Amino acid sequence: MAGRETVITLDLERVPVKPTSAREIRELEIALIIGTLFRPDVMSEILEPKEFTTWVDSLAVAAGALAREKAGYPISKIAEELGRSETTIRNHLTGKTKASQLVRETYERLVRGELKIALPICKPEDLEELENLREKVKALEEKLAKAREAAEEAKKSVEKLVELLGS
Repeated sequence: MAGRETVITLDLERVPVKPTSAREIRELEIALIIGTLFRPDVMSEILEPKEFTTWVDSLAVAAGALAREKAGYPISKIAEELGRSETTIRNHLTGKTKASQLVRETYERLVRGELKIALPICKPEDLEELENLREKVKALEEKLAKAREAAEEAKKSVEKLVELLGS
């Protein structure tokens, strides 16, 4: 299955780190969101169902604020565009939130040309093979359970025979 894995690599070399238009701001914002979300440390944090919505929202706001700051927007305009208070935006831009710290680290990696995102993609036949393997594992687990029961019964029989022979 692993041999047929397809990997999509996102080309982030052309993402503007100092955006000059709304389109470039959006490109930077998206790169920051995706680049941050796919960090292993962030993935482990957002896998908790109760944390997912909070993390994704906070990362999106932090990424949007940083992208707009890099374009030279004042805090008031950033707050207006993102629908958040100026205090919230300041907290993100000054690194007072975990999300903003992570997004800033992603931005710095982007600036240094170190941000690479490779996404493994499963093909439909891989999913079918995975389901077949799950069924085989389940059948083998059932056989193993029966074999353990038989071994336990055989052990008890041997112990009885040893006891009878010892008498």
